[in-house]
Amino acid sequence: MIPRPVPTSIDETLTLLRQAGYVADRALATVVFLSLRMRRPLFLEGEAGVGKTEIAKVLAAGLDRNLIRLQCYEGLDLASAVYEWNYAAQMVEIRLAEASGNVDRETLAKDIFTERFLIARPILQALEPDLKGPPVLLIDELDRADEAFEAFLLEILADNQVTIPEFGTIRAPEPPIVIITTNRTREIHDALKRRCLYHWVDYPDAERELAIVLGRVPGVHDRLAREVVAFVQRLRREDIFKKPGVAETLDWAGALTELDQVALDPSVVSDTLGVLLKYQDDIARLDGSRTRQLLDEARAELAAAAE
Repeated sequence: MIPRPVPTSIDETLTLLRQAGYVADRALATVVFLSLRMRRPLFLEGEAGVGKTEIAKVLAAGLDRNLIRLQCYEGLDLASAVYEWNYAAQMVEIRLAEASGNVDRETLAKDIFTERFLIARPILQALEPDLKGPPVLLIDELDRADEAFEAFLLEILADNQVTIPEFGTIRAPEPPIVIITTNRTREIHDALKRRCLYHWVDYPDAERELAIVLGRVPGVHDRLAREVVAFVQRLRREDIFKKPGVAETLDWAGALTELDQVALDPSVVSDTLGVLLKYQDDIARLDGSRTRQLLDEARAELAAAAE
């Protein structure tokens, strides 16, 4: 099997992302292109729900590569992220050796630390050869992991290898396509950032968000899509705790489509705010009169943009 080649230009990268369902701006397509061509990890930072994780998914789909995802969390360690030994199978091997009388300790120690007892976790899996070509390794929400975990990643990002004390060094024949995301709940160490290309993924402008909604929400009415995007764009300028991301825009447009809406009205907006906003304090700020006012302002901006 011949791996699907990576794009040879920024325009090809834009097309690749769009064909896989991701509407990117040129700045993002440029850094994705450079990451693929230079074989450097891509570090994506931005608010939750702006589409950072989706980039890894569409790259895997567009390039026909396997997607290996490591979801980070507090307490993530080497055994969960990189590798661990199959201790139960090793104990069985030791018991069988003792029962047969073959208890040469040095030989037994070598036998139980071999590849058949090694359990590969996401990072080690990403370093293994693949007929489709190097996989896409998504290290998602790195800021949720402890700072100590970042040290585990330095060898991997710098040399595309993992050193296992009992086994040796495992090096990837070709570096995986590495996408690292963070919601910036804490700062990531400079030593790790220096090994990556960086991009801040911001909320899309109205034109791009409309293209995303029209492309990702089946059956959405054109007027509804435009009003949903205009309302969300206006809402993001409000002083609320958690601004809705693209993911929430898509969920809201999908929910309104399920309700057979072809346009927004204040009562439906109020009834469905729980799809768009995830904090009660934010929902409470948008009482009936404020919702109507925001909707009127969104429609006025929409009309002005159409002129």
